[in-house]
Amino acid sequence: MWTGRAVQCPGPFLFDSREISSYLLREAADRYIVSSGKHDTCEFGNMAKKEKTQDKDSKTAQSGEKAETQFGFQAEVARLLQLMVHSVYSEKDIFLRELISNSADACDKLRYAAITKPELLADEPDLRITLSVDEDAKTLSISDNGIGMGRAELIDNLGTIARSGTRAFLKVAEKKGGDAPSVIGQFGVGFYSAFMVANRVDVLSRKAGAKSAHVWTSDGVNGFNVSKATKAQEEEVPRGTVVTLHMKDDALDYLKESELARIVRAYSDHIPFHIDFLATVESKEEPHQLNSASALWTRPKADVTADQYKELYHHVGGLFDEPALTIHYRAEGRHEYTVLLFVPTMAPFDLYDPSRAGRVRLYVRRVFITDDADLLPAYLRFVRGIVDSEDVPLNISREMLQNNPIVAAIRTGVTNRVLSELEKLAKDDTEKFESFWETFGAVVKEGLYEDMERRDALFELARFRSSHGDGWRTLKAYIADLRPNQTAIYYMTGNSQEQIAASPQLEGFAARGVEVLYLSDPVDNFWVTTTLGFEGKPFQSITQGDIDLSAIPLPEDKGEESERKDASDPDTVKLVEKLKSLFADELTDVRASARLVESPACLVAPAEGPDRGLDKFLEKQAGQGGAKPVLEINPSHDLVKALSKSKADAFDDIAWLLLDQARILEGTLPENPGKFAERLNRLVLDGQK
Repeated sequence: MWTGRAVQCPGPFLFDSREISSYLLREAADRYIVSSGKHDTCEFGNMAKKEKTQDKDSKTAQSGEKAETQFGFQAEVARLLQLMVHSVYSEKDIFLRELISNSADACDKLRYAAITKPELLADEPDLRITLSVDEDAKTLSISDNGIGMGRAELIDNLGTIARSGTRAFLKVAEKKGGDAPSVIGQFGVGFYSAFMVANRVDVLSRKAGAKSAHVWTSDGVNGFNVSKATKAQEEEVPRGTVVTLHMKDDALDYLKESELARIVRAYSDHIPFHIDFLATVESKEEPHQLNSASALWTRPKADVTADQYKELYHHVGGLFDEPALTIHYRAEGRHEYTVLLFVPTMAPFDLYDPSRAGRVRLYVRRVFITDDADLLPAYLRFVRGIVDSEDVPLNISREMLQNNPIVAAIRTGVTNRVLSELEKLAKDDTEKFESFWETFGAVVKEGLYEDMERRDALFELARFRSSHGDGWRTLKAYIADLRPNQTAIYYMTGNSQEQIAASPQLEGFAARGVEVLYLSDPVDNFWVTTTLGFEGKPFQSITQGDIDLSAIPLPEDKGEESERKDASDPDTVKLVEKLKSLFADELTDVRASARLVESPACLVAPAEGPDRGLDKFLEKQAGQGGAKPVLEINPSHDLVKALSKSKADAFDDIAWLLLDQARILEGTLPENPGKFAERLNRLVLDGQK
């Protein structure tokens, strides 16, 4: 598919930013006998009128295909093209980069297809990309002799954009205005950048092995037409694609060879196919090669500049930020392969796509094989780049890749190298690594749940927010600061750092100077349930079970602990029993709390089953969970004392308000907001009498 890199479907997002994918949720929820349900798949086809045709050119011709068929753009595509037509973007050079990248992908795909069908390359074995201009007609053509497209593919690939990607692009583009050239390509709209410089775009294409060719034409405003190519046009393209841009008056500089050569050297020098400019010298056409046409990853590191690395990153990753980390090395020994990987600075738009697909390309001896070989685990899916093997069979099928022992060894070696490079970055450049963790930490932590083999290495990388200040904390730093007699690593899960920090369950830990990790990413609910701990200390949720902190002494600056009512106090025992009776249908238990200091009450989970964070998460996402919590009260709090002494007619109102207050503090609503308002109103009015 000629525009394979430009129509990636981000799919429906099961969760919003920093949330885990549906696959991982199902895996984790199964531990609690929970089904996550089904989710819609990505839908292509943003045209008002879309034909569901098959690529059978000869049969179409025999059945009397219409000479020309007109299609309308879907509203979002029209908005997108209008943005480009009106030159919202200042860096117009990128149109050529995008079209050349598409042509290079087409050549890659033909070279792979020819492994099993060598006849596809028999007539024209040398793959290349050619630029040519017609100054009189004011046109620029970008042609390739790659895989080409049939009629159906022209409609599907050039007339549609993934809906999620289009919406995301428009949102970013309209927000950033003239400073947003870098977002083109990231959202599957690279081909449409041609309308930044062209009034009309014609695409003439013949699929490799097909008998006929077709033409796609659009002015970027009134939809597009698809027609069967004339005999003269078919002779022009025996195989591949020719994109002809009818240039705007303010873009005529792009008809100069010097200008095209500058852009190719800057953005496409790494393309491993010849990029020629077809110049006319003494009435004869002579090709001038504009790029070096050597695979960048095969060169020694010392011979590659930072700009060359960056442009290859843009090409293979479909991302246009600066790479945060570049990993380039050659592995030798039992298996030989070259690796060139990039860690992005910004999160890719499809980071939380439920498929969790990787984007590392597999080459075999410089021949592109696939970009879905899963060369890295899903929790490293943000990494972009290339792995080029000398040992994998050239004719290996995509199905065989999963079970090939050489590919398995490459996966292991590359994964370990990426983790070691990230650990090195953490030691050498703390600020840069923390920026990386801020962006990708929620994804890397998926590995704590599913990659037990490398869990220790991931624990070394992991960073957490905690009750000890605003900075990032490592588990080693946590262990180093353990309080006397502290036997566990305490944590609390929640929807946000702010919500966790305001939780009453923290009060007893804060009073004794015990650090609590704030775990606000949904995946945190799962990995803590599967790990045995870190350096001999188990992970313990502060919202689960009856935690006794009495063995941990108060810090010296806290003085002696203030006098507290004992749980065995007769008034407390009597109050607890009354509350148990009142809330028999709402709660598992009621008890006096050892963790509350300033708040009157809080909710915690029973000792068995999920903690409060995981239980609420499962209830929200999968319709399961909802276990009855435990209400803990602070007998020393004035409100609880007032409840103990209240008259019968006021007792129920105060008790229910106490329970609803505990629910609100953990980020949920009262079970019955109407009743909550009635009780609150009665107490306020009674207090004014």
